[in-house]
Amino acid sequence: MKPMFAFLLLLIFPSASAGQEQNIEREIRELVLQFNADYESNNLEPYFAHYADDLTQWWPEGRVSLAQYKKQWQELIANGGGVEQNVVSDLQVQVGPSGDTAVASYQVDVVTRTPDGMRSKESAMETDVWFKRNGKWQIVHLHYDPRPVEKN
Repeated sequence: MKPMFAFLLLLIFPSASAGQEQNIEREIRELVLQFNADYESNNLEPYFAHYADDLTQWWPEGRVSLAQYKKQWQELIANGGGVEQNVVSDLQVQVGPSGDTAVASYQVDVVTRTPDGMRSKESAMETDVWFKRNGKWQIVHLHYDPRPVEKN
């Protein structure tokens, strides 16, 4: 009886795991889209709430702290700049085996306006690492690799 029970558990357990992984993947996809919508709307409070306090990130110029990024972005918005368009494509999500880690990678096409009215377009490859801590998903690492498209 015990070997049969163990065999049944082995048959059932991978299915539950696969179902859980699909749910997490769907949840992360929704979070990535919301995160990018908050960015596009220049709504800083909900946008920055997606980031963990211990965030690390790589930009083309190197590491940028969360404090530096917040300051830079708040100044841009306060002075009349901001994001005009932000389109996500080719979103891929990988879920870690423990179910509390996920990696989202995607392309994002962004139009940004500087305070003096200059617009720049870039197409970037972005990777976000999400951790679920205390029941909440947040980005703990972000790698942003832009490719300028045009300026006008």
